[in-house]
Amino acid sequence: MNSLVPPLMMPEMMPDMDTARPTPSEAEAAVRTLIRFAGDDPSREGLADTPARVVRAYAEWFGGYQLDPIALLSRTFGESGGYDEPVELRNIPVHSVCEHHMAPIQGLAHVAYIPTDRVVGISKLARVVDACARRLQIQERLTDDIASAIDKALKPRGVAVVIEADHACMTSRGVSAAGTRMVTRRMLGLFGADAALRREFLSSLTLTSER
Repeated sequence: MNSLVPPLMMPEMMPDMDTARPTPSEAEAAVRTLIRFAGDDPSREGLADTPARVVRAYAEWFGGYQLDPIALLSRTFGESGGYDEPVELRNIPVHSVCEHHMAPIQGLAHVAYIPTDRVVGISKLARVVDACARRLQIQERLTDDIASAIDKALKPRGVAVVIEADHACMTSRGVSAAGTRMVTRRMLGLFGADAALRREFLSSLTLTSER
């Protein structure tokens, strides 16, 4: 497969790619170039195997391009006993990469949805967060990607996503503002329309972080 993005990917999440995917050898050559640009010798003992390691790491860090977040939510369960209150999953680890500087984004995602008549296994919500995060991202779009995938796959009565994350592009360079954390949120359906419901969800996150 030459494309990084499979046919099942959500259309709005697909990058515009007109060229074939580079081979591992081409990617390793690019890493050697960056090592030389940094001022080191890619042929020395400690760096000789680094390009291959980086390429393997990239396959993991950007594995989300090979996944369809909606398909991850395709298996649902109807035996929920008529449950129709919010389902919340908090403190989901977020590991992503800033598309502007290719620096790490590390944080937590908090996800909730209000089911209609079917629910999904909670591990699948964590997998959706991970699939959307393992791409070149900005946090605003990542938040929307997660909410949109859950909304399209489950068609719930409401979806809420909050992400709080550290951005190395800001904490380790430029203003070097260590300790800063960015917070983004996306509210769909009842979470967007009902202020009391939205406030209840956000308040529960505050209580969790203060424990």
